[in-house]
Amino acid sequence: MLNYSTSEENYIKAIYHLQKEGSVTTNELAAELQTRPASVTDMMKKLRTKKLVHYEAYKGFKLTIDGKKLALLIIRRHRLWEFFLAEKLKFSWDEVHAVAEDLEHVSSKKLIDKLDEFLGFPRYDPHGDPIPDANGKIETGKQVCLPDLPLNTTGIVCYVSDQSSAMLELLSHKKIGIGTKLEVKKKFSFDQSLEIKLRQQLATNISGDLAKNIFVKYDE
Repeated sequence: MLNYSTSEENYIKAIYHLQKEGSVTTNELAAELQTRPASVTDMMKKLRTKKLVHYEAYKGFKLTIDGKKLALLIIRRHRLWEFFLAEKLKFSWDEVHAVAEDLEHVSSKKLIDKLDEFLGFPRYDPHGDPIPDANGKIETGKQVCLPDLPLNTTGIVCYVSDQSSAMLELLSHKKIGIGTKLEVKKKFSFDQSLEIKLRQQLATNISGDLAKNIFVKYDE
């Protein structure tokens, strides 16, 4: 596989995350990567030459098949390093992302495959995001947003949509993490806040803004 610069890989990953809603515009990429539209235009020319992106006039850019493969490879590296940092080096889950942003550009396939094996082939990173396997396959499980969990039904936290340091710090303070079992005891229509019950703890209230970022799967 060809080697790509850190900047090229960052663009490919950004397009992958943004294109779920369709083609990605120059301005959207510029905002996501905090750069100038002119810089985006220059990079898109390079990526088109390398057959990593398609361009449609008046619509924007989308990844080619090769571009998507590269994006999933970068995401695989990132999430495996996050898992390693959290599980083996005991970084907190609000610290791992920034470090993994650097480590994801280590391109040795042998190293990443060995890391995957060493970690026991984990399927999810510390935030609940699925880790692509060596073939780029990515698992999509059924999950429900916490406010939609029926009352008095046990759910297991499996994903957090807002992974900012502030959000993860708040979740840690509330003792909520990936794998936490909880029940919704009451829903308040006034502000969409929830009363939740964690195992062996007293019931507590969380805001609607916090709740909408927490996703759970049913306890089977």
